[in-house]
Amino acid sequence: MVLGSAVALGAAAVVAAPVVVPAVVSAVGFTSGGIAAGSVAASAMSIAATTGVGMGAVSVAQSVGAAGIGIAGKVLCGGAAAVVGYFQK
Repeated sequence: MVLGSAVALGAAAVVAAPVVVPAVVSAVGFTSGGIAAGSVAASAMSIAATTGVGMGAVSVAQSVGAAGIGIAGKVLCGGAAAVVGYFQK
């Protein structure tokens, strides 16, 4: 894949990320009102709280579920997509 295609993929990720990521995060139970009872998010929170592993990931997912994805997240998603696209020759 040429650099132009990787940049195009990165641009598409930047455009799609603010819509797709919060929708997926919300679908698994990280909502604007908190973690939904009985959801995958509730299970993740329970496991993370019990084991002490993964609280950072749960916190980030809850933040995205509550407030959406910020500019740093958009840039990170776009950059990651561009790198992956570049190496898909």
